[in-house]
Amino acid sequence: MRLLDLFRSPPPDPLAPLYDAVIARARQPHWYVEGAVPDTTDGRFDMLAAVLSMVLLRLEDTPEGAMPAVRLAERFVDDMDGQLRQSGIGDIVVGKHIGKMMAMLGGRLGAYREGLAAGALTPALLRNLYRGEDPGATALAHVAGGLEALHRALAATAIDTLLAGRLPE
Repeated sequence: MRLLDLFRSPPPDPLAPLYDAVIARARQPHWYVEGAVPDTTDGRFDMLAAVLSMVLLRLEDTPEGAMPAVRLAERFVDDMDGQLRQSGIGDIVVGKHIGKMMAMLGGRLGAYREGLAAGALTPALLRNLYRGEDPGATALAHVAGGLEALHRALAATAIDTLLAGRLPE
């Protein structure tokens, strides 16, 4: 029986719907057009990290969301590992890149948590999403407003709804 187990598909990832919804939200064109987020590999990573941070902050707010938050972060790591390998980065340095990306996500998560708590998300966005480049007041207001609205809507969304991959509009 164990030999047959090698040929079976792994069970579906219960966090796949939520992670897919996070990616879809981070890829929405308005972030890159009205929000002037650079449509580059780094810009897309930064936008994904911003949306993912909002979702992780929501999950971390409740005991039932703590473990899904950990698994969602693990899903992010697995995705980034695959993306790096697909882009041609070899096994020897993938781990180093993943460590750097996890540190970047952790830093952004802390910065966005502090910014939201202080009611001033724009400094964290300038530093982390725009990497020190001022996109202009209109673009910055668009992204800050969108992420703050997402944060508020997530707070009113049940964890089960999120785990089903339904992010609020």
